[in-house]
Amino acid sequence: MQNDTDSSPTTVSPALSDEGDANSVDVELMLKVKTGDTAAFEQLVTRHQHAIVGTVVKMMGSANDAEDVAQQVFVRIWKSAHRYEPTAKFTTWMFTITRNLVFNESRKRSRRSEVSVEEREEDFHQSHAEKSSAEPDNTALHNELVDAIDACIQSLPEKQRMAVVLRRYEDMPYEEIGTILDLTLPAVKSLLFRARNQMKEELQKYLDA
Repeated sequence: MQNDTDSSPTTVSPALSDEGDANSVDVELMLKVKTGDTAAFEQLVTRHQHAIVGTVVKMMGSANDAEDVAQQVFVRIWKSAHRYEPTAKFTTWMFTITRNLVFNESRKRSRRSEVSVEEREEDFHQSHAEKSSAEPDNTALHNELVDAIDACIQSLPEKQRMAVVLRRYEDMPYEEIGTILDLTLPAVKSLLFRARNQMKEELQKYLDA
């Protein structure tokens, strides 16, 4: 069992198979990074920063926090490069690092309790009201739905949240999600089933509209 507090995993199973050109390029670049090649590292950052920042934003609900954590992800990749072995897809290894850092940061934020639930809800409603007053009805309704989906994702327990984000926004296979979250395939499917049911209940008013 992998420790969630360890943010620098060195190996991930299952063994690497032929997952296509994208992964081959990532592995080739990462093996160069392992030798200290900074140009290869910059290419990896360029290839994956959008996915990492997007995932962290969905997990944490804050663009500012997302930038900080995403930067930490790539710093961790650089520092862990000497231990890297291509035993799985590069993205699996990268998102496992992301998971650990996001979970750790989320727990720190929870302990600090910097922003109460009431304040977050107030910010959400204020932001929605400002956008609604300046946009046509259809656009406002669309943005309201997007905000509601984001709020639903934020309300999920962290493993459910990560599974939903990886599946919905990264189109990641169940098996890869299981490796990242250290869960069996049935456990991943159960996790997503519960998350989707909760989200469906919370979004029912939009689905009925």
